[in-house]
Amino acid sequence: ILPEHRVLAHYGAPQVEALGILGIGSPAAAGARLRRAVRPWATPGRRPVMPAMELIAVITTAAPGADGRYRFRQDPAVIRRYLRAARAAGALLILDIQPGRSDFVTEARALAPFLVQPDVGLALDPEWRMGPGEVPGRVIGQVDAEEVNRVAAWMSRIVAAHDLPDKLLLIHQFEDGMIERRGRLRTHRGIDHVLNADGFGTAEAKAGTYRRVTRARRGFATGFKLFHEEDTGLMTPAQVLRLRPRPDVVIYE
Repeated sequence: ILPEHRVLAHYGAPQVEALGILGIGSPAAAGARLRRAVRPWATPGRRPVMPAMELIAVITTAAPGADGRYRFRQDPAVIRRYLRAARAAGALLILDIQPGRSDFVTEARALAPFLVQPDVGLALDPEWRMGPGEVPGRVIGQVDAEEVNRVAAWMSRIVAAHDLPDKLLLIHQFEDGMIERRGRLRTHRGIDHVLNADGFGTAEAKAGTYRRVTRARRGFATGFKLFHEEDTGLMTPAQVLRLRPRPDVVIYE
């Protein structure tokens, strides 16, 4: 996928439109909207654009739930609908994990029936990775680099065992402490690792976050997230492509 393409993704979930643009309307309508969104990015002289849907497959919750994990897993039928819509739109499907008091390895393994598909990747959102006694929304979560490595190594084994094309693995971040011991992050065969700069605000503030998240990236690709509602003045494709390094992945929420 990378670096041959630039990935352009829409993010969200169907439960609440505020979770992102992907959840507005039906999956088919989301696919049509995504294809239209690709056009400003697909200009001569630039890398070809690969569209993607980033569906929140594990959603953090304010209440602990029956198992006390503060997370909700999408019904597999919902994921299948978005996978069909992504394929109809010629797009990848990226399954985003907000694990609450669970962990990324456990939640990734629960998505194995989808990750064995050739066009399904994964995204990890440490903001919502809670420790014991922590409650989503009251603290900013964090994850140790070794947990990310375990997920990546497991995905690499899936790619090898099923002779699959490379898979995307996005790691969202906007504060330095969200990935503990980040220098220990490792790359793995068959995985396109992406450090994705989250965080909303002005173009200047977002550029600063991007510089912090992508420094010392050691072989990781780069991503940049845009927020239709929360950003102060939505950056244009031209503004985003003036960032250095130019983002390999661009996500709209």
